[in-house]
Amino acid sequence: MTERTFVMLKPSALERGLVGEIVGRFERKGLKLVTVKTVAMTRSQAEELYSVHRGKHFFDDLVSRINGRKVVVMVLEGRSAVSVVRRLIGATDPVNAEPGTIRGDLGLDLTDNLVHASDSEESFRRECSIFFPAYELG
Repeated sequence: MTERTFVMLKPSALERGLVGEIVGRFERKGLKLVTVKTVAMTRSQAEELYSVHRGKHFFDDLVSRINGRKVVVMVLEGRSAVSVVRRLIGATDPVNAEPGTIRGDLGLDLTDNLVHASDSEESFRRECSIFFPAYELG
């Protein structure tokens, strides 16, 4: 089933020059890059993106790590895109991520672990609307 997913490359991906490597992995897997842009993350965008974690001990650190910094946001499309992207990026903690995954091969830090990706169609719709408000979610 063709579906879409939202992906954000965190500041460390840009700062370490890994954007091409990461996007290339998605494309080589057969996912289509539908839309992409670089943005300077605002505090309200960061808080909205991570709103599902509000009240957890790591929420403030997540927000402060990306607030005011540049990130790359994109929509990818393909067969089972949400689950395919989640498998490609690997476990949240790079220490536990399998070799061959983005975080397993390239990640260094638990909080700034290179990439954020939607975990469901519902989160795709919510997250996409933060950065692409005019994007047709139909």
